Amino acid sequence: MKIIFLIFCCFLSSVSPNQQSYNAIFSFGDSLADTGNFLLSGALAFPVIGKLPYGETFFKHATGRCSNGRLIVDFFAEAYGLPLLPPYLALKNGVKAEHGVNFAIAGATAIAEVKSNICATRKDCREYFKKSLFIVGEIGGNDYNYPYFVGGSIKQLKALVPAVVETIIEATSVLIEEGAVELIVPGNLPIGCSALYLTLFGTTNKAAYDKNGCLKAYNAFSKYHNSQLKLSLEKLREEYPHAKIIYADYYGAAKRLFHAPKHYGFFNTLVACCGGGGPYNFNNSARCGHIGSKACLDSSKFANWDGIHLTEAAYHHIAKGLLNGLFTSPPLTFSPIKKI
Repeated sequence: MKIIFLIFCCFLSSVSPNQQSYNAIFSFGDSLADTGNFLLSGALAFPVIGKLPYGETFFKHATGRCSNGRLIVDFFAEAYGLPLLPPYLALKNGVKAEHGVNFAIAGATAIAEVKSNICATRKDCREYFKKSLFIVGEIGGNDYNYPYFVGGSIKQLKALVPAVVETIIEATSVLIEEGAVELIVPGNLPIGCSALYLTLFGTTNKAAYDKNGCLKAYNAFSKYHNSQLKLSLEKLREEYPHAKIIYADYYGAAKRLFHAPKHYGFFNTLVACCGGGGPYNFNNSARCGHIGSKACLDSSKFANWDGIHLTEAAYHHIAKGLLNGLFTSPPLTFSPIKKI
């Protein structure tokens, strides 16, 4: 699998130690959290995420986020009164990062190595990290997506779970060794509810779907990954009793949007807002941003953005569920200082 090397740089800030909030957020992960690294990397000459309709809702222009607007990490930054995290590849252009950095990059897998290049001194970093929040993911989804899309079976994919979970745990432990004391480690989303999976793996067998129209077997796989991750996090807590290791239940926070869409103001949570047609508005030959696709008129009524990623509205509800403690175990140390 592709190895992504992330160089972790820390910048000291002048935030008062008495402020009851985090002084910085450091984010790692894949396209669910990428705020521009993939676009800045130049990996593709003309990526669709580099143009509208991506970014149309909040930013009014494309930022490299794989959505129409803000992501979960953006809402976290806003809730704690911090600037939106700059992608680490923007630092070379003079962007300041005293309140944190986003290292997430679209396509990154959990089978990766995280190298740390800590602040001026190790002591300085440890002091700073005491009030910094580290979001370690969501990562792992791409390790499953790639083999699924080339014909891998659920049984074959289950064999990958121990290695994926182990790497997430190793990345988390590296950060703790470098001074991180509060870390959020998210589980995977309910992939059986994504327009992409529903399109690729749809079947005439009605028994394959739950009452909300999601594919039961693929959601069960996500739950299996999450259960294994939670077991490993318990062991990690025993190894590092001084650290606060928080499991973020992305699955639970997102699944309620599919259980009761109207309660959250959604029209249809299974159909993508932006796409090229089909039962779930996902067409691999006309994906969002490509010729033949178009975006819905009101993305606030949709949970699914492009068949793979969610809308700003969906990420907003997930972030609120995490910040208020409903889907974080244990809860975050600091309560939000701003309402999102």
